[in-house]
Amino acid sequence: MTVLKLAREKKRKITMVTAYDYPSSVHVCEAGIDIALVGDSVGMVTLGYETTQPVTVEEMLHHCRAVKRGAAGPLLVGDMPFGSYEVSPEQALQTAYRFVKEGGVDAVKLEGGRTRTEHIKRIVEGGVAVMGHVGLTPQAISVLGGFRAQGRSVIQEAGAFAVVLECVPAVVGRAIADALEIPVIGIGAGPHTDGQVLVYHDMLGILSHPHHQRMAPKFCKVFADVQTEVMKGLHAYRREVEAGAFPGAAHSPYAMTPAEEANFEHLLAHDARERREAAELTKKKLKEQDELEAVRLYGQGGGGFAWGAPKKA
Repeated sequence: MTVLKLAREKKRKITMVTAYDYPSSVHVCEAGIDIALVGDSVGMVTLGYETTQPVTVEEMLHHCRAVKRGAAGPLLVGDMPFGSYEVSPEQALQTAYRFVKEGGVDAVKLEGGRTRTEHIKRIVEGGVAVMGHVGLTPQAISVLGGFRAQGRSVIQEAGAFAVVLECVPAVVGRAIADALEIPVIGIGAGPHTDGQVLVYHDMLGILSHPHHQRMAPKFCKVFADVQTEVMKGLHAYRREVEAGAFPGAAHSPYAMTPAEEANFEHLLAHDARERREAAELTKKKLKEQDELEAVRLYGQGGGGFAWGAPKKA
């Protein structure tokens, strides 16, 4: 983990960005980002959940494998989701093993400070590198009554190789970064930490629907306006298809020679009658199916009458 050694020596800042699939992984890799985090935020920005709590281990492993295929350069960290490690240190280790063996990650991340000390120790003793996460812990939203910062927590002694520090005042971020030997990667923790992490969709301006706008963090800077460009492209596509402008000659590259085209027209003319008869038969069958569905609809509790039902006196 050379990049982390550089950070410990204060030679340069660490960059970390979330990635949830192969395309985002390739983007992160090609941009030279140091760490790709397969965050449980996938639940909110990709799967449409209201919080990260519903995310399962199986969902996380699915996304980890996709990111692994594109992350040739960055250190790959997988987020252990809510309910997959809290019960006991042994549960935490078993989940961490699945992330490494089935997800292909280099390290795992888990939330919590002093209450997770034994869990982190057990995972590290089992041979898996751990990134901690303190400050605001999104998985604890139910206990906190919303997304609120929990305050300072130090997990270096437990064996974590780095820690994410989220949503604390900049002065606190600087004090913790100065106090710890391991790299402190901030998210809403000011500019004095050893590195920064942002959510891929947030920083690139990919989503703008009401749900995402309601949950988007205030600390995130938008470095691109991908949403606008995506909508421009989709609207242009719809207009051209509806107008018959797409595809034009430039996007219809498969052509026949004059001789092949003449032969094709001859074959069409030869079996024209057969094709007309087949079309009529298909049309008749579809009509009969529609009539049968109508009978079933109105004859079985659909609000109409039942065919062949006896008349009441």
